[in-house]
Amino acid sequence: MNLPFRSLAMFGATVLAACSTAPSTPSNAEAEALAKQMLKSSFSTYRSANVDRLQQDESQALCSQPGTPDAAVAKRLEAAALAKVQWPANGQYLGDWREGEKLAQNGRGMTWSDPVGSANGGNCYNCHQISKAEISFGTIGPSLYHYGRLRGVANPADPASAEIVRYTWGKIWNAKAYNVCSEMPRFGHGGLLKEQQMRDLMALLLDPKSPVNQP
Repeated sequence: MNLPFRSLAMFGATVLAACSTAPSTPSNAEAEALAKQMLKSSFSTYRSANVDRLQQDESQALCSQPGTPDAAVAKRLEAAALAKVQWPANGQYLGDWREGEKLAQNGRGMTWSDPVGSANGGNCYNCHQISKAEISFGTIGPSLYHYGRLRGVANPADPASAEIVRYTWGKIWNAKAYNVCSEMPRFGHGGLLKEQQMRDLMALLLDPKSPVNQP
């Protein structure tokens, strides 16, 4: 056998040997560990974008798994989240709906370009219809147009409205308290909005004078 043919034969044998010893498909646990390692090595904290967000809590980990979450576990996590909701310090749930509308329109915050400590927006229109005048809105969440009107909140200070007012605050604070796999941001729990900002969003939804509740 001359040299070219001998080299070709040796090359073919090497390829066959490599194919016969190809690594096996990694297990789910190995793939997950590799993915976490890649995330940690690919991201770094810069300004308001913090790598702590890569750490999932129990609710997030549960809802990241395929299939329907275990009902008992979901109820336990919802109850735990509800118990940690911080209600208004002064008992006042409503602020200024005009400021609330500005927050609903504002999608800025918590990115690498935002200085630490800067105020965030609510970005509500990204997922909900809120005001009839707004023609651009998302549909990930339900329409909130006529939110208070449909629920009979003619006067948020009326004791008859206390349940829906309290529910709305809790939902904005931590939506996972009512649906463990909710996709809604946990505005209070995550420190995304300050208490006064939450009051202003509450007013946007519940104040009878808000455009949300106009006929």
